This record gives sequence, structure tokens and C-alpha cells, in this order.
Amino acid sequence: MNLKNARVAMVVVDLQNDFLAPDGAYARGNTLSAEALKLPERMLPVAQAVKKTGGLVAASLFTLWPDAQGEPMISAHLKERRPFLRKGDFAPGSRGQANVDLLAPWVDVSVFKVAYSAFFNTQLDWVLKKSGIDTLVVCGIVTNGGVASTVRDAHVRDYHVIVLSDGCAAFSEAAHQAALADMGSVAEVMDSASFLKQLG
Repeated sequence: MNLKNARVAMVVVDLQNDFLAPDGAYARGNTLSAEALKLPERMLPVAQAVKKTGGLVAASLFTLWPDAQGEPMISAHLKERRPFLRKGDFAPGSRGQANVDLLAPWVDVSVFKVAYSAFFNTQLDWVLKKSGIDTLVVCGIVTNGGVASTVRDAHVRDYHVIVLSDGCAAFSEAAHQAALADMGSVAEVMDSASFLKQLG
């Protein structure tokens, strides 16, 4: 596909303060990913280029909705893996839930999500279709989690999908590379420089 004729949207998966900021939930739990911390600065030129060519920038925001007592509703598997999560983390409308500061000004649409995929129980597909989007360039965290799930859901919805290999991160390089190789069956995998060159 010639990207010059494509209707492109960038989908930023979960680059949020509670995951990445020094005062966020994951920093408090000593679970910051060194590679993930590099992504906002690396993806800023991509977001700017997509906007400059008339494209859309959409972001998914992982969200822990509060129950009637204000406690976060956390799935059992996540609570087991991230026992440090507590009231207020990833809460709707909070600073922790928000897009990281560097990318926030470039995001047109944010959708709240409760599971891995940015499409699951969100309005992302509706927004993209309403905007006439046919091509998605996906980045974010983690490569073998939210990114991979979002890419596969995009594929079954007939989007042309590009995954930015240097725009994603996982908690190990092996998991990152394995996920990229796996996504190659349903998406194009390239680095951001190659994408920007194609975008023109």
C-alpha cells in the first residue's frame, strides 16, 4: 500500500503516566521498563508527522474503574502480578491514567480500556471508521500484551496494520522480538525511520 494514498491513524497503546512517570504506580512498584521509558520521545516525531499529513492520533488508556466503595476493580491475574496497585491508580480522569505529557498534546482521541486490546469494549473502531481510516501504525506497551492484542484485533477488522519495532517495548528483549516476529503474520513490521520515509 502506498502510504501517500492511505488514511492513516497512529494508535498509541498505554503510554500513560501510571506506567511510565516517576510518580506513577509502576514506579512505586519498582516495575518500570527501561525500554518503555524511551518510547514517548521516540514516538513524538511519528505523532507529529501523522498529524502533519492529516492523520489521526488515537491513544488507549488502561483504566481501573472504581467500584461502589471507590476501590479499583482489578482482574485476579493482574492483582496477582501487580500487588502494588491500589486505590487511585489508573483511575478515570486521574493524572496516572492520562497520556504521558510529551505525547498528550498530539492525541486527538483517547479511549478507556480494561483489557489488553485497545479495541475490546471501547469505541476505537467506531472512531477510526467514522474518520475514514484504513491504515494503522501501532506503538506502545507491552509488545507481547496490549500491542499484540490490538494489532490482531485491527487485522480482523480489515485495517492495514504497521507495527513500529522501535516504538514498542516489553519486559524482556526476547519477549519483544518474539512478539514482533509473531505479528509479522498479520502486519507489516518496520522501524519508525522507515515508516516516516514511506509517509513522506
